[in-house]
Amino acid sequence: MKFTIPSARPGMILAAIGFALAVSTVAQPTPARAFDAAQKSEIEGIIREYLLANPELMLEVQSELEKKQEEQKKLSQAKTLSEMKDQLFSSEHQVEIGDPNAPVTVVEFFDYNCGFCQRALADMNKFVEEDKSVRFILKEFPVLGEASLQAHKVSQAFNRLMPEKAGEFHRLLLGAPGRKDGEVALKVGESLGADRAALKAESEKPEILDGLKEAYRLADGLGITGTPSYVVGDEVVFGAVGYDALNVKVANLKSCGKTVC
Repeated sequence: MKFTIPSARPGMILAAIGFALAVSTVAQPTPARAFDAAQKSEIEGIIREYLLANPELMLEVQSELEKKQEEQKKLSQAKTLSEMKDQLFSSEHQVEIGDPNAPVTVVEFFDYNCGFCQRALADMNKFVEEDKSVRFILKEFPVLGEASLQAHKVSQAFNRLMPEKAGEFHRLLLGAPGRKDGEVALKVGESLGADRAALKAESEKPEILDGLKEAYRLADGLGITGTPSYVVGDEVVFGAVGYDALNVKVANLKSCGKTVC
């Protein structure tokens, strides 16, 4: 049985497929059997011809796919924010900067070798210095290679040994010029009074990577793949958007409880 399309118009591809299926079903005895190879080939040819004649349809398909993916990402983010709230806001592996009782919390995922994170350090400092109602929770998310991983391990070790100076360590290491690795992190720790041997030994313990594993689980659920990324209220913000953009979201949170009022 042959299948033809009289002309190529929007929506015709669905009509053609439906027609092909309907005719094939009518023409076959009950119970219906699957299309044979020739019929499958002919239907595929119809679809191919239509798409070649109407390539703009692929843009519509891509648009719908992106919309669906965005909806799925939002659902995953909401689920993660709900089910992993303790890991996001109350983890033993995080560093907090600002008033711990501040009503507004900004969670930042960062990498010590991320240039944009280094620039965003000034944004965080401005918030906690000028607005006591905002605190930052810092999630180390080393994604830029081995040097970042080694710096992360020393950072986590320092946080365990000298938690009272964790914020100062963070500012010094992230703000330091050049590539940050384990050695640079050890020197920063020493400058703040840490014993180098003890710090290095702590950084080599297997459990030092527990925070990294937790951060990766959070990032996966939130759709975070790069740094810096933020969680402000119920919104995930990607990239170094700057102080002003973050401040709008913070102000809205204070006003209506959402980042967009």
